[in-house]
Amino acid sequence: MTEATLAEVEAPKILDDEVPAEFDPAFQARLLSLSMRDTMFMQRVDGLLKPTYFENEAHAAMFSLAAEHFAKYRACPSDTIWPVLLKEARETKKLRKDMMDEVKTAAKRVLTEPLADRDFMIEKVCDFAKRAAIHKALLDAVGYAEKGDYARIDKDMRIALDVGTADDIGGIDYWEGIEERTEYRVAIATGVITRDGITTGYSDLDKYLYHKGWGRKELSVIMGAAKAGKSMSLGEFSKNASLAGLNVLYASCEVAGRIIADRTDANVSDTAVKALETSPHEVAERLKRRKAVGKIGKFIIHEFPSGTLKPSALRRLVQRYRNRGIIFDLIVPDYADIMQPEIYTGDRTEDMRTIYLDLRALAHEENAAVLTATQTNREGAKATTAKMTDIAEDFNKVRTADILLSINSTSEERAAGEARLFFAASRNSRDGFSLRIKQDREKMKFLTKILGEE
Repeated sequence: MTEATLAEVEAPKILDDEVPAEFDPAFQARLLSLSMRDTMFMQRVDGLLKPTYFENEAHAAMFSLAAEHFAKYRACPSDTIWPVLLKEARETKKLRKDMMDEVKTAAKRVLTEPLADRDFMIEKVCDFAKRAAIHKALLDAVGYAEKGDYARIDKDMRIALDVGTADDIGGIDYWEGIEERTEYRVAIATGVITRDGITTGYSDLDKYLYHKGWGRKELSVIMGAAKAGKSMSLGEFSKNASLAGLNVLYASCEVAGRIIADRTDANVSDTAVKALETSPHEVAERLKRRKAVGKIGKFIIHEFPSGTLKPSALRRLVQRYRNRGIIFDLIVPDYADIMQPEIYTGDRTEDMRTIYLDLRALAHEENAAVLTATQTNREGAKATTAKMTDIAEDFNKVRTADILLSINSTSEERAAGEARLFFAASRNSRDGFSLRIKQDREKMKFLTKILGEE
């Protein structure tokens, strides 16, 4: 590129920090909503957006808070964190006092707006950012051309042309991130923020899990023999997450949705399943009283015939709810062994491997925890304690899962209403030990108390 041709170039009309015409208020509100709530969106547009792109001052301020939080923790703030961020911003004067009413009004709107069209929005953001970057490079090039610094022109134009979505999904500069990691640990230790793990509903169990619950972007697996209580455990943990204010999607491939709901009714109302029909109004009153205590998250149940649910269909279901503004924190396919692979290979081991890999990918894409179950093999079903080598069909399940817990009980333990959860494999914490638990299977309570470690 010569000095003459540079002078003849008609630069785009959008300046570096100006808002293009197509970024109307409705577009910007949706852009802000994604930036505040959708971690995958922020990973994909990392570094592309600036607060000055938002015409509304309150929107610009909230985006600045969201971007700052994401830069530090590589995740969007949860609904429970936003009040903390706004309070701190007000105290540190990042938000002016006269802006607070407008910020609160805007926050209520964007935090409930449907999170639709993620990919479309990403493309629009990329188009805008690329135009802005190229225009700035062209403007700067005139000055560098006058100095004869054509190498700098070439470098800047290459950088501008490379502007786009972050393909590395949030890279971490290890040595430069020491202070950020330290600040995060201090914030956790002092209670300023809480870990984003999906609670099991039992603090005595959460403390054994690395994320203090089921890990986001991870695949957790419950292993057990037939009728060992796998579905009961998945239902229990799903219900507990919902009661903690988190959104749960339960995809049943074996048990009818109405039965899952009945089991949950028995659990929540402290009623034996067989007694649900003898005291329906009392059960309903107990459910309503529990619903009225604190914030309840969504608990949505779908049923599918065994062997028909593909990971891609589950992903589309998650996306449909996202378009309605519902983001799931916990996704529970019950269970992976009876799902359908995307493509049948004729090799059961390979088919199973791809199902588990696809489920783990879904967890990462949605910044959610995926919790499922698997069968033990014949040896495991007969063993006192099923270990990771007792998993049915394919050991690749163990390799893919981030944590594998097996359900174990002797006939004597079951008669006493007890069982053992064996930590068969864990990617990020210790394993090879059991937790003795108390159960009430008549009321569909997989776990009522942790009795101790052994």
